[in-house]
Amino acid sequence: MSDLNNPTNNPANESLGLPKSNNFLLDIAPLLLTVIIMAVQFLYFKEISAHVPLIIGVMITGLFVRLRHGKWMDMENYMYKIVKIGLPATVVLLSVGALIAAWIVAGTVPTILYYGFGWFSPGSFLFSVCLLCSIVSVATGTSWGTLGTVGLALMGIGEGLGIPAAMTCGAIVSGAFFGDKMSPLSDTTNLTPAVAEIGLWEHIKGMLPTTIPAMVIALAIYAYLGMDYTNTVADTSRIDAIRDNMLAHYNISLITLIPAVVVIGAAILKFPALPTLLIGTLIASVIAVFSQGVSVHELFKILLDGYKSTTGLEIVDKLLSKGGIMSMTWVTVLTILALSFVGSLEYYGTLRAIKEKVRKVVKGRLGLALTSYGVTIGVGVTTADVYTTLTLSGRIMKDRYTDLGYSRTNLTRATEDCGTLLSPLIPWNMGGAFVAGAMGVATLTYAPYSFACWLSPLFGLLWAVTGVFFPKASKAELEHTNKPAHWEGA
Repeated sequence: MSDLNNPTNNPANESLGLPKSNNFLLDIAPLLLTVIIMAVQFLYFKEISAHVPLIIGVMITGLFVRLRHGKWMDMENYMYKIVKIGLPATVVLLSVGALIAAWIVAGTVPTILYYGFGWFSPGSFLFSVCLLCSIVSVATGTSWGTLGTVGLALMGIGEGLGIPAAMTCGAIVSGAFFGDKMSPLSDTTNLTPAVAEIGLWEHIKGMLPTTIPAMVIALAIYAYLGMDYTNTVADTSRIDAIRDNMLAHYNISLITLIPAVVVIGAAILKFPALPTLLIGTLIASVIAVFSQGVSVHELFKILLDGYKSTTGLEIVDKLLSKGGIMSMTWVTVLTILALSFVGSLEYYGTLRAIKEKVRKVVKGRLGLALTSYGVTIGVGVTTADVYTTLTLSGRIMKDRYTDLGYSRTNLTRATEDCGTLLSPLIPWNMGGAFVAGAMGVATLTYAPYSFACWLSPLFGLLWAVTGVFFPKASKAELEHTNKPAHWEGA
């Protein structure tokens, strides 16, 4: 039996932390001070990295622990237990880096882009952009990577086709963050169920009722908006240049799509994420050697450090120069630091104090949903860091869902709907700041056209009100958490 399934070792058991202080302001003081430091980092210094503020946050919490006569080592040991929950997700992220590099050098990503760019016409552009970005993002598990590569290319193509930049950017964001949310390769998709202590595939299945209808409606709106540009005279020279360049430097064929087909098939069959990634990487590596002429020595270096494209066409080289295990260190370190910070807060008693407030207020299904939305959006707005948002929201709300007998898939869905999808719509959040900086379009300008991002939470509220697609906790889920449905916590 693992530590997490043992009630005496479960990090959710607040008796392992400091005694109650009976002073709510004192309990939440480390969180408030850290939020102020993050605000300085994001809003004043204009930096989108939360690494240093999180480290300072751990130090601040440690000082408060000492002020209340606690021991740093006790807090540190508790932090490691929380970090342990997220370790599978970090290993998956490192494997994703190798997978992306392998898919590029094997020609898988170039093939997807080659055929994808062939869809474009002025009338179908917005629809095709959203669909292509969603495919690329699901296949690679990264919204930022999709935005910084395919997204940039599509912005230029949209300009040539006469499509307003705000509409193009909105379609790109909708597709990229849809893929990020639903991909088993995504950092947020792996982190969110980890902190709520449920399975990856249960989490992905639980998101379908909000994500699919939101995406279908978004695609319908993009198709409708595109009708106004059907008769526009388009300059397709940039599209043709990109496709010709890829065709000249890669063997484009159905064979190169095999790694993507295998990974998608494994996902449908609910294979564990890590072996799925490793199999996808292995197949792509074999194709790279035998179809693209890459040496084994060169392949090993690419899997570690990423692929460097040298086709001579700047836009293609920027699109395809990425991946590698080392490329994921930024996000894996941030994930570990976010989990460490949350662990320190949980030991100190911050999360327990907030949970007690939530327990007194939340009595039913709609209250659960509204509180989850409020906590996630509130943390996202105040900390501006999506990883801290997902981690804090999950740890604060997970027990209350079990208390009332509802599945935690409802929680992880709400957390991703309001954390992952709303991140690019908040100007000072990591997501919004990155998109605005990379695309050159102000956040509040493209946000109204990012239909899939803000429609998904609305569907979540609809299911919470009606009770449809808001499942009760299964017997297996209740047994895994070691708590009956009526458990009211410490």
